[in-house]
Amino acid sequence: MDVAPDAAVASADTQPFVLVTKNRMLVATGCRHLLSAAEAGEPETVLHGGGDGAAMLVGALPYDRSRPPHLFQPETVRQMERPAAPAERPCPVIRSIAACPDPARFQAAVARVVDLLASGQELRKVVLSRALDLVVDRPIDVEQLVARLALDEQATVFAVPLPAGRWPAPRCLVGATPELLLAKNDAVIRSHPLAGSARRSADRVSDRSAADGLIRSDKDRREHAMVVEAILDQLAPCCRDLARPPAPELIATRSMWHLGTRIEGRLKDPGISSVRLAGLLHPTPAVCGTPRDLADRAIRAHEGYERDFYAGAVGWCDAAGDGAWYVSIRCAEIAGTQARLYAGAGIVAGSDPAAELEETQAKFTALLAALGVDAPAAIPPCSAAPAQPDRPCLTCPA
Repeated sequence: MDVAPDAAVASADTQPFVLVTKNRMLVATGCRHLLSAAEAGEPETVLHGGGDGAAMLVGALPYDRSRPPHLFQPETVRQMERPAAPAERPCPVIRSIAACPDPARFQAAVARVVDLLASGQELRKVVLSRALDLVVDRPIDVEQLVARLALDEQATVFAVPLPAGRWPAPRCLVGATPELLLAKNDAVIRSHPLAGSARRSADRVSDRSAADGLIRSDKDRREHAMVVEAILDQLAPCCRDLARPPAPELIATRSMWHLGTRIEGRLKDPGISSVRLAGLLHPTPAVCGTPRDLADRAIRAHEGYERDFYAGAVGWCDAAGDGAWYVSIRCAEIAGTQARLYAGAGIVAGSDPAAELEETQAKFTALLAALGVDAPAAIPPCSAAPAQPDRPCLTCPA
């Protein structure tokens, strides 16, 4: 969708860019300059061009690499303390909720992809996602949502103003991602890919059992190895050295266990910017699959809706090229009283459709809890969904 620049600027003026990490909160307000598609291909030229406004770019990369990033130079940037626990306010009441695709269609799509993986093609992994569309009784308080999500110190919380989209109201992407795509400080780069997940439990014995089962899972370790291998392959030509530990570690958020691997390297050319490196890596097999082109083709054939900025990346880049970019997962688009929540699961040989559905349901938990709403036991499909349960919702509004 082509968006008028003034509409995108208005969105940035309405909602600040917010990024909450373990040690700080970055808040960028206003929009001095919105990058054109041509400038987004050479983002360093904007930062080196001088002029008013902060010497920093902030924004989001869409999932679709053929679409331009949404990057802008803010008026002001502030470093702040992490947000305090929010005061309790009345929670919104759900007026409507719909799944796209619904559970039956999602499981059917997983089964088709498992068959595709077993067909002898080069395809090794495909990440399928689904969405929940909510309408509530009052405008969603983004500041309170960010503060609630920030209670999980293991996640990086973000709120990114977006260009106009499926709703008339200004929209933003809000989430709590556990995954660092790429950080750069001078010549040193870091990436912390995650793949392989298990739902956490309030019961300590069950929670420990889930963690132990994940670290021993052949399926999850294979899925994780594909992501690490792809990132190393992409970064190797840019680096004079690149290192990772021999085995993944367990990473815990409030709602999920993950397998994670910390990758560190030193660039041959420290002048390459963090946003350019992020664009090189994105999308990784953690959100797309492998090989990338074949997996993306399978996603478009079987997922059934437009991802937009979900499964892209959010972050910042300064005039020195330093910055940090995070995978935009565990997130929702927010526009007034409406929200679209996203969750995905990595499909590999041997994946069980029911287990993959359960993984997406678990990943919705943190956002639903932060919104202060509970999903009803039975969620209807979106109104545009076809009647056949073995077909994806190809006509769902994007």
